[in-house]
Amino acid sequence: MTDQSSQAPTQQPVADPNAPVVTPQVVYIKDCSFEAPNGPFVGGLQGQPAVNLNIQTRASALAQDLHEVVLQVSLEAKSGDKVVWLLELQQAGAFVIKNLSTGDLGQVLSIAAPNYLLSYARSTVSDLVVKGGFPPFLLPLVTFEALHARAAAQQAAGNQAAGNSSAGTTVN
Repeated sequence: MTDQSSQAPTQQPVADPNAPVVTPQVVYIKDCSFEAPNGPFVGGLQGQPAVNLNIQTRASALAQDLHEVVLQVSLEAKSGDKVVWLLELQQAGAFVIKNLSTGDLGQVLSIAAPNYLLSYARSTVSDLVVKGGFPPFLLPLVTFEALHARAAAQQAAGNQAAGNSSAGTTVN
């Protein structure tokens, strides 16, 4: 009997050095603030407070092929004219991004990276609100694709109004 398990080793395919790369390196809280002026003892609270949500993103190059993306979340919970709680969070991440066109880079920085950071921000927001003595608040789903398209359209309209007819826009 011969041993059939000793076959010639198969070669692993060689990775294409020009293939697109998007790799998160680190996710971190860049800045955070939670305020509950009266703690959880807000008098006259009728039902759930109204929560005003504002989300913004920004991106910057840290080094060649290394980009920081910051998802800024601002929340204000009010009951009538009383502020129940305020929360500001800058959830950030550093991403290695290589071998992408300018348009694709813009989409990664304004769509894919913020989507990646959103789950971390959602967890942090919920934890802070609960630790402040309130029921959890979950950030809603955000369509960064629509925000990217709107920003690109506004930038294109601004370029046309200024007489600049450059093709290809990058939204940061």
